[in-house]
Amino acid sequence: MALTFSLATLVLAAIALVRFEPGGDRYQLTESHAWISDFGVRYELGVDGIGVSLMALTALLIPFVIAAGWHDADPLETKSSRWRPTQGFFALILMVEAMVILSFEATDVFLFYILFEAMLIPVYFLIGGFGDRAHAGGDEAGATQRSYAAVKFLLYNLAGGLIMLAAVIGLFVQAGTFSLTEIAAARADGTLDMSTGMERWLFLGFFFAFAIKAPLWPVHTWLPNAMGEATAPVAVLITAVVDKVGTFAMLRFCLQLFPEASKWATPVVLVLALISIVYGALLAVGQRDIKRLIAYASISHFGFIIMGIFAMTSQGQSGATLYMINHGISTAALLLVAGFLISRRGSRLISDYGGVQKVAPVLAGTFLIGGLATLSLPGLAPFVSEFLVLVGTFSRYPVIGIIATIGIVLAALYVLVLYQRTMTGPVNESVRHMPDLKLRELAVVTPLIALLLFLGVYPKPLTDIVNPAVEHTMSDVHKSDPKPEVEAAP
Repeated sequence: MALTFSLATLVLAAIALVRFEPGGDRYQLTESHAWISDFGVRYELGVDGIGVSLMALTALLIPFVIAAGWHDADPLETKSSRWRPTQGFFALILMVEAMVILSFEATDVFLFYILFEAMLIPVYFLIGGFGDRAHAGGDEAGATQRSYAAVKFLLYNLAGGLIMLAAVIGLFVQAGTFSLTEIAAARADGTLDMSTGMERWLFLGFFFAFAIKAPLWPVHTWLPNAMGEATAPVAVLITAVVDKVGTFAMLRFCLQLFPEASKWATPVVLVLALISIVYGALLAVGQRDIKRLIAYASISHFGFIIMGIFAMTSQGQSGATLYMINHGISTAALLLVAGFLISRRGSRLISDYGGVQKVAPVLAGTFLIGGLATLSLPGLAPFVSEFLVLVGTFSRYPVIGIIATIGIVLAALYVLVLYQRTMTGPVNESVRHMPDLKLRELAVVTPLIALLLFLGVYPKPLTDIVNPAVEHTMSDVHKSDPKPEVEAAP
């Protein structure tokens, strides 16, 4: 039933994507209804090119998450893990999907805030109640670690949400409305004259919550715990779906509502993004746990996304948006194959593997493609987005762009070393009889790999939708691309 409803949602998302006109109004497929009239809150929806693309990504990934986690909620007989009702597991996944898709559509700031916070509850239960069974310390230790990871995830994000709530109230006091379109129009025509100090404080309130969700260094530490203790499909749900709300909101709310404060904060945000890129990649190199390695790699990738957003160039922001989509697909492919691998061996430790490609060549091959996409190999989708982010950053902040390339080198190191230690070399006795991917697992991975290849050689369908929305965002912050210092010869 869950798979059926997720496929129906995918069909509706595809229809919305087809109906969306890239050259039309900024917000399309709009809907507005009175909700909490006494406070001026409306159920107001609309999508731009960035929102509709991320909505489609979410609807695309959820059926794969459900199919990959088909047996993840099967009942356990162990004392500490009795509570694993299958219906609850899949219901929570569908709840997360609903909250995330509505977050990409909400054009009422208060409605967005409610959705931004409400999605934490089902994710909390997915981590704490349906965590990974492959724990080196045994079932009791695993239950303790899952509870710790779930609580840490919730506390970090609730802290950011409470600060954001204060900023949302402050914005309403200043503007007299929660409507994103009305506030943006008032800022553009000068009827809403916000003081510099107030704008900066409100920006910081919004940005702090989005930085935690993203996650950005130094408020990133919840992610490795959450991804490590969650099952692989739930880890995909967290990093490929939920975390995108944070980076998306930076584009929709921070830059659109607080353009001057966004430019004021740009140098600091770029430095934090740069630290995330290098720091995340360095920690990924030293990981012994497969899923924590992928988690730290994701922190590095989110650093690229945030760097592209705040580079304030059309190439950077287009690349950042494409990176959100391509990272979702590539991380889903790598994490799900890693989950299939871990479920066979019952261990997340890299040292417990070796020689897998000799006994399960299809599993090893799909793992390699997912890894190569993670390191942005040319010909695979993430390369296009990473290239655009670096070009856009270098054209305005060359030093930041040059240092960020360290992340590319380190990505090649942690991905290839991971593959070498798990898939090549002598066959470890514990994997000698490991079965290869089954039909259901192939049905999950093959479409993702096909998408990585298609978007790697032909990203135009996405860029045609995204670029007009990026132009609107650049106009919001009154920025234009820097002109080349050397003019072409006549």
